[in-house]
Amino acid sequence: MKLRFALLLLLPLLGISQNNLLNKIKKEVKNVNTDDLKKITSNSNAIDISAGLKEALNKGIEKQVTKLTAKDGFLKNELVKIMLPSELKKVDETLRKFGLGSMADEGLIILNRAAEDAVKESTPIFVEAVKNMSFTDAKKILMGSENEATSYLQTNTSSALYSKFNPVVKNSFSKVGADKIWASIIKKYNTLPMVSKVNPDLTDYTTNKALEGVFKMIAVEEKIIRTDLNSRSTTLLQNVFAIQDKK
Repeated sequence: MKLRFALLLLLPLLGISQNNLLNKIKKEVKNVNTDDLKKITSNSNAIDISAGLKEALNKGIEKQVTKLTAKDGFLKNELVKIMLPSELKKVDETLRKFGLGSMADEGLIILNRAAEDAVKESTPIFVEAVKNMSFTDAKKILMGSENEATSYLQTNTSSALYSKFNPVVKNSFSKVGADKIWASIIKKYNTLPMVSKVNPDLTDYTTNKALEGVFKMIAVEEKIIRTDLNSRSTTLLQNVFAIQDKK
């Protein structure tokens, strides 16, 4: 085994082709498996691709998640701003018609504030998913569509993120009195004449909208890294995404 690795290390210095090297090793070491040796010689590429993709994903996650957790990270970002669910749009319109626009505005703000709180819980889950990425996953992501990495994260983190986000949203609603505010809004609406009563699950709705927002912003960052050469800020990223550029 030591001889095999020594010969492999000398490969670039000796200028010997891989096939010639394999033949030489076979003469020196019995029971050599050619396929195993080929895997060893290509291992550095595997490491580079995996490391490069993990670096890109971690940078993108850190950048975009940080934006979303800031005050107004959802509310003032038109890509992810959480609007009222369809069954509450009529509530909003009716309240404004009756001069209760400030109450409607407050209800909308607290949905977005809860999402900002929830997203703070996402980073460890994303980090774990990236850490567990296999070389096969990395290669598929590198050569896949412009949102392949986002899809990978969505598949591998959505369930865990929902479990983390939901209680945070619920607690956030309680902390700022959103549960009481919305109870008051809905109660007020339901007492108005000629309306159909509503009682939506705003915790579930906001949790899912927070998830949508996170993945939407990660997709934005993924596209930038794939298409903007200036975003590849390290040699590793430049080398790895050069492979993608040639596909």
